Amino acid sequence: MPEKDDVSKIHDKYSLSLINPSSHYISLAISIVIAGLIGAFTAATYLGSTDLLFPTIAVIGALVGTQFLDILFSKHKEYSKSLHVSLFGNGLFFVSTLIGFGAMGLFEKDGLDLFYVTMGMIVFASFRIGIFTTILGASLKKAWAVAFIQPLAMYLVLIPPEMWVSSLTNPIALFFGVIFLGLATAWAYLTDKAGRPGLKSTHELIQAYVTSMSRKDPDPLEKIIEQSATESTVSTSQLRFESSDKEDDFRMVLPDIHPGPFHPIGGSNITDLIYKKMDSAAMVMHSISNHDLNLPTQKEVQNYLNSLQESKVQQGGAVCTEPVAVTINKARAGGLLFDRTALLFLSLSPHGMEDLPPNVRSEIEQFAKNRNFEQVMIVDTHNAMGKDISKEDSEDLLLAAKSTLDTLKTKQSHPFKFGFANSENMELTENDIAGGGIAVLCLEINNKKYFLGWADANNMENGVRETIVKHFADNGSELIEICTSDTHYTASGARNRNGYHQLGVLSKPPELSNWYFDLAQKAESKIKEGSFEVLEHQTNVKVMGPTIFSEYSKIMDKTMNITKYCLIADAGLFLAAIFL
Repeated sequence: MPEKDDVSKIHDKYSLSLINPSSHYISLAISIVIAGLIGAFTAATYLGSTDLLFPTIAVIGALVGTQFLDILFSKHKEYSKSLHVSLFGNGLFFVSTLIGFGAMGLFEKDGLDLFYVTMGMIVFASFRIGIFTTILGASLKKAWAVAFIQPLAMYLVLIPPEMWVSSLTNPIALFFGVIFLGLATAWAYLTDKAGRPGLKSTHELIQAYVTSMSRKDPDPLEKIIEQSATESTVSTSQLRFESSDKEDDFRMVLPDIHPGPFHPIGGSNITDLIYKKMDSAAMVMHSISNHDLNLPTQKEVQNYLNSLQESKVQQGGAVCTEPVAVTINKARAGGLLFDRTALLFLSLSPHGMEDLPPNVRSEIEQFAKNRNFEQVMIVDTHNAMGKDISKEDSEDLLLAAKSTLDTLKTKQSHPFKFGFANSENMELTENDIAGGGIAVLCLEINNKKYFLGWADANNMENGVRETIVKHFADNGSELIEICTSDTHYTASGARNRNGYHQLGVLSKPPELSNWYFDLAQKAESKIKEGSFEVLEHQTNVKVMGPTIFSEYSKIMDKTMNITKYCLIADAGLFLAAIFL
């Protein structure tokens, strides 16, 4: 298996952002329950009290009241984040008291000591130092100032006043407490510096990421990314169809720009924006490119979109061949030839793969040049989920592509007709379909009709393509291929390891099949004689480049290692406290 690239390594850590509940109201409810359990459990066990109602209500009251104080110390004054902090902090507090109670029972100690309750409070405060410095944007000084507010308030309403001094001045508790707090402070300091010298503050990067996800505000993160972005010349190819009466116009667009990095940053929604730029009569395909070619900011997105009007016609004509398809093992290549320009569709569906590597593109382009093709437009269909393509599958895909090109050279060309239909009036609301919706192109070649499907979606659930192709075949129609744009837009956060919903996860395959076939019939009803033009354009834009992902991957690895060592130290420290 090939080694994971930096983008994959970063994406693997995305699941860490799914730890907190989907709603802050859930965090609030669970926090209240845990706080109540802390109050009742501590009163019944450590304090030996029969009155559980008052300590339970008192601790809950302290929790809710201090949550509002937390807002004053957070960068964006967000109540939701305060609730998430309370949930995990109170969880640590409760677990500490439970472990302490179990340890004292296990070692048959004479009486229950408030040492473990005090330790739980200090562990809670230590956790808050880490969270306030990383997520909530507080300095170390502010984090220390706020760290004890909630834990200490809950502690003081729970423990009788006459026991405050003895429990809080316990030398052993103070000894372990100082070490816990020191570890939290060291962790906050070291992780913030983990990105230097390339990145001034790791915490600022984390906060900018959280802001982009929670507030849909791209500015803070885009400013950080732009500092490391690089100038690059990118190409955009278009295959434009125009009806003989000049009334209908359709474009198939292959930008070198890769959608991403993630919504709402940079060019995450670039495919829909191009689609709208082309008056919603287009299919924005996924070329053979990768995340190095992400646009880092909205400004660069607009620069790129504005440059498309400068595209120049390279070739034109009014004939094309019937489609050809070649399958070798898992690999499948399909294509048509428009005069001397070949259009290729590459897929491993239903097995799937990640973005095709650049060498596949360069080898196919060189082969096409050797065979005297004017140009080859290569579409990475992105129609099944999978990992990085294996060497064997890559070789099979190259063989299939070359065989398709050789076969196209032998095919006779014919005048063609075309018709296009999109889903703009279908009111599709599923979150696995982005703003461009779905669309179908109908081509009539040599008195035979062929269809091409498209979706503005981030990949496709395995097997969905085959379901739709079969539905067309069962109704006497031929679907050449169905492609997705690989958009990185998400209307609402997808709480899964992928960070998005691939087409066919929320929209069910039978529904999709019917939608596509309905569009195919509409497209067929609109066919007219057509001609084509091949347009090309190159423009200079800032892209993210490989350096950013490499550096961010190293920073994350370094930060995770620091975290791992600190957690091991914390666990060892708490274990030592248990055996006292």
